[in-house]
Amino acid sequence: MKMILSKICSRSSKTNVGLWRLQSKWVSTSSKSVVDRAVKDGELRVFIVAGEVSGDTLASRLMNALKKLAPVPVCFSGVGGSMMSKQGLKSLFLMEDIAVMGIWELLPHLYKFRVKLKETIEAAVLFRPHVVVTVDSKGFSFRLLKELRARFSQLKWNDVVHFHYVAPSFWAWKGGEARLKNLATFVDHVLCILPNEEVVCRSNGLAATFVGHPIVEDCLEMNLGKDKMQCEMKIDGNCKDFRHKYAVPSGATVMTLLPGSRLQEVTRMLPIFASTMEQLKHSFPELLTVIHVAPNQHVEDYVNKVVHKWPVPAILIPGGSSHLKYDAFSASRVALCTSGTVAVELQLARLPCVVAYRAHFLTEWFIRRKAKIPYISLSNILLDSPIIPEALLQSCTPDKLAGLLKELIHDEALQEEQIVAADKVIRLLFPPERTITNLERPDLGFTLPNCTPSMLAASTILGFVKS
Repeated sequence: MKMILSKICSRSSKTNVGLWRLQSKWVSTSSKSVVDRAVKDGELRVFIVAGEVSGDTLASRLMNALKKLAPVPVCFSGVGGSMMSKQGLKSLFLMEDIAVMGIWELLPHLYKFRVKLKETIEAAVLFRPHVVVTVDSKGFSFRLLKELRARFSQLKWNDVVHFHYVAPSFWAWKGGEARLKNLATFVDHVLCILPNEEVVCRSNGLAATFVGHPIVEDCLEMNLGKDKMQCEMKIDGNCKDFRHKYAVPSGATVMTLLPGSRLQEVTRMLPIFASTMEQLKHSFPELLTVIHVAPNQHVEDYVNKVVHKWPVPAILIPGGSSHLKYDAFSASRVALCTSGTVAVELQLARLPCVVAYRAHFLTEWFIRRKAKIPYISLSNILLDSPIIPEALLQSCTPDKLAGLLKELIHDEALQEEQIVAADKVIRLLFPPERTITNLERPDLGFTLPNCTPSMLAASTILGFVKS
């Protein structure tokens, strides 16, 4: 771990010497690689689609990495959010239009979903990409990839490569692994963010590479400029600055709330969080909540409307600023979050938390029937232990959440257990040294300037050879 981390820290400021020498050498080595076809056409055309906030961040980093590593200009088309637009994408429509999670939750949006799917397919055909990359959002992504494979086959465009970034959670569902074989019929390669996913995908006939979890990249970006000996898998926000900026009383009990990034989950979870705070304000008279608002216009509008009736003082933190987010984490005693990547971010900040999750009652029925693991938090899943308290489905009530939060605040041993576990979890999410070594090509003058997950993902795409 230390050796890999030292490699990343020491390379973060280097440039990719020889990138523009790459053209002639790579072409002669791999006549069918993605980068070879791009060089032949004088540009790399990437059709990329993300349907939610976390995917927008992941995709934007991949776009930036591709621009750094490719020996030719990179052109993008597809669907994304504000982060992807900063990398040069003009989204076909609002990313929020396809940000639907769940099974029964999709039904009211089915017509719009189909319209957007058709619009996306037509745009991809007009763009004629070398590579199609879908990022998470498997409901939309897999339908898109399947229909594009059929359309491209009709057009005899059999050299277009299909990547999916973030493997589906096959390990969480009964019969999940069996479905990977079908996925291989329209996905050429999966970029995995969790350990062991690569092995299972490959054993089921689906090509895959574990590139590391995006949380690793958060850490590297936030710690940029620090002495490499101090570079560790932890982010320390500025508690003092945050308290001063928002005039937080010295005796206040600050609690971070993260209700989610999609409108449907925020409208479901935030009222539960409000009722929980109503109960806790009697136990903590100076309770102050910090509500993190995802960079989603629908979510922002809803939170701004709801917060006027909030039971305790609240500070709204706009999404998009990692520094402000981690400053808020550092000023908080504990956190309450909706299940998702944010639970891992809280571990990176070493902030103890409680995880909550509710869904449509029919979706919850499906989960109870088909889920094969007892946990929903990634940390608990990776360690196979209930380190982080969870309140799920019908158990996710204000009474339950208030009890868990009070216990966590008063029990330092429980807090310490989460903090100690965080180091183990982050280590598991780090890209393995073998992946970094395999993707470097010193014989071609090609070395990775920064072995982050996005750089590893971009390298995998550029070097891919379709059989």
